[in-house]
Amino acid sequence: MLRQIRVPKVHELTVLTDLCMRSKAVWGYNKQFMDACRAELTINLGDLNCTEIAVAEEGGKVVGIAQVEVKGTDADLLKLFVEPRLIGSGVGAALFRWAASRARELGADRLFIDSDPSAVPFYRRMGAQQIGNSPSGSIPGRTLPKLALDIRP
Repeated sequence: MLRQIRVPKVHELTVLTDLCMRSKAVWGYNKQFMDACRAELTINLGDLNCTEIAVAEEGGKVVGIAQVEVKGTDADLLKLFVEPRLIGSGVGAALFRWAASRARELGADRLFIDSDPSAVPFYRRMGAQQIGNSPSGSIPGRTLPKLALDIRP
C-alpha cells in the first residue's frame, strides 16, 4: 500500500472529479448543493495545462488530489480532496505539504485557501491562519473562510 504523490494522467480526469465530489459530500451537503458545486469541482484538461496538480496514489488507486495556481508571489490552493475513508490518515497533510512546497518552488510567498467551513480546523493544524472571507465560486451569496499560510523559505 505504498502511498505516492504524482502528476495526474489525462485519462484520470473523470476519476479525479468524482473524488472531489465524494470528498465534498462528506460534510453532509444535499444534492442541490452538490450539483451547484459540480462545475467548480470538475478537473478538466485546461486545469492540467494551466495549474499545478498532484494526486496521491495508494495501492494503485487515486486517493487524493491537490491543485495550486501561482500568480506572482501569491498562490491559491484551488482544490484539496481526499477519499472519504482516508480522511484523517495523512493523505491530506501530504498533499497540503506538496502544494505549499510546489507554490514556493514557483516563487510564491503566501498560499491562500478558500476553505469549506468544515475543513478550517485541518488548515489551521497545517499552519494557516484565517484572514477573512471570500465569496463562494459555486453558491451565490455564500461566503467561505479565507486562510493564508506564509511559505517564504
